[in-house]
Amino acid sequence: MASSSLRSRDPGSWTPKQNKLFEKALALYDKDTPDRWHNVAKAVGGKTAEEVKRHYEILIEDLKHIESGRIPIPNYKSRHPQC
Repeated sequence: MASSSLRSRDPGSWTPKQNKLFEKALALYDKDTPDRWHNVAKAVGGKTAEEVKRHYEILIEDLKHIESGRIPIPNYKSRHPQC
């Protein structure tokens, strides 16, 4: 019961700000960077190295599904119709 009180928020939830920091950190720390996931976690803030690594793995899986055509591209409607 005490362990659940150590984390007041869902570790799987990412704010838009954290996602943007994550993207920037991935561009900065490439796959050859020593301690890449620790560096990314530090840049994001509030996440562990394991959490950012898992977030990256989920991102890669999502990209594979999109590129394979298993997930259709959304049909976004423009707010401003073209004249």
